[in-house]
Amino acid sequence: MRIWDIAARKLCRNHLLGEHRELHAIWVVITKGRKGYSRHPETLRWKGKLKALFLRHEELVAEMKRRGYGHLSPLDKRLAVGKRMQAVLITPKREQIKRLKAKGCECRV
Repeated sequence: MRIWDIAARKLCRNHLLGEHRELHAIWVVITKGRKGYSRHPETLRWKGKLKALFLRHEELVAEMKRRGYGHLSPLDKRLAVGKRMQAVLITPKREQIKRLKAKGCECRV
């Protein structure tokens, strides 16, 4: 489970769409109190920052649309409360870039 801290425009198709799916999973765990992945570090770092998670979702959606992908899963903006910036990183950005480069995908990092 991962929400990258890298601009959505730099992600390859697989990472862009994969992050979008995982973001929705985190959103549901936090907003609906679901237990699956509720203690996962990636989920925990977004607690109290649903506004920031909502904004990341909007960034992903804008990039998906720019690439011609459809989007039919909006988030409820009324639930987007808390901090609007995510300052907690599980993995430093340099390490995230290194990991993406090692995957040999088409991410532009």
